Amino acid sequence: MRRLHQSPRAGLQARPDTDVEAHAAIVRCAGQTGASSSIAAVSQTQVEPPLEEIVADPRDDEAHLQPDRRTVVIRPPSRWPHLDTRELWHYRELMFRLVWRDVVVRYKQTFLGVTWAVLVPALTTGVYVIVFGKFANFPHGNTAYPALTAAGVIPMQYFTSALTSSSTSLVSNLQLVTKVYFPRVLLPLGAVVVPLFDLIVALPVLLVLMAVYDTWPDSAAVVTAPAFLALAVVTALGIGFLLSTFAARWRDVPYMLPVFLQVLPLVSGVMYALDQIPTKWQWIFSLNPMSGVIAGWRWALLGEAEPNWGQMTVSVSVGLLLFVLGLAIFRSFEPRFADTI
Repeated sequence: MRRLHQSPRAGLQARPDTDVEAHAAIVRCAGQTGASSSIAAVSQTQVEPPLEEIVADPRDDEAHLQPDRRTVVIRPPSRWPHLDTRELWHYRELMFRLVWRDVVVRYKQTFLGVTWAVLVPALTTGVYVIVFGKFANFPHGNTAYPALTAAGVIPMQYFTSALTSSSTSLVSNLQLVTKVYFPRVLLPLGAVVVPLFDLIVALPVLLVLMAVYDTWPDSAAVVTAPAFLALAVVTALGIGFLLSTFAARWRDVPYMLPVFLQVLPLVSGVMYALDQIPTKWQWIFSLNPMSGVIAGWRWALLGEAEPNWGQMTVSVSVGLLLFVLGLAIFRSFEPRFADTI
């Protein structure tokens, strides 16, 4: 059978038969077009070894606290109540964000806005002056009754607001508690810090009454006012730990708390001077830390009678006991918050 020889088609070059002819054709085409060939000699990359070998320092026990070397170590909770200050400092930015969020939304979409922080203590003081000062004639010593009442209303309103917010701090932040890890202590702590903003804004009410009735402090005791306020913060935080733990398991706390807060001003000396009641009742009321806060606050700011330091010791001891007890219960139930809330 005869095989016919076919010539190459017009306009096309014949396919080279060997690799040498193929290479020659590529070089010839590149020379005719004048373009640079995409095939060129490639230099070999030299891999240089690192100059210094990176060695982990086994003594670096605090590497997990550095922003670029975070390591989460899961340990069983301690049986003793404690605040991990290093961990709280590590999450300080989250603490600031939580506080700022609550401050911003506190009076959002209200007509008067932050003015409510001034109107509430002013109106409450006015009602107390009319009802308990004029009609009931509660004892007030040598201090003008409006100034005496305002000095009790402002720290008491801080305490009630801090207690209400901290008791529901876990339930109101359900998405954070169940989805991400962070120190749960930050929630009650932030809820106690936020009402300090209202207290600072409400202080002009007290200053105006002090100017009207000329009840300025007459000694260096004014510098101790923040210490008595710190007692209110510690007490509110301790009870907040306790109530927030209970609220995560039982929903009875929001119904029980208002009843307690309505009675609290009556047994704390908000409407009367504590040194004007019988001594037996003074010692009984000293079991309430807020009675010590109000007595010391009035002594520091209004020049009232110096508080009984034995009774003040009882109030401080009860406040610290509530803080330790609340923290211990909070820390013991903390690993189960995400499951029981």
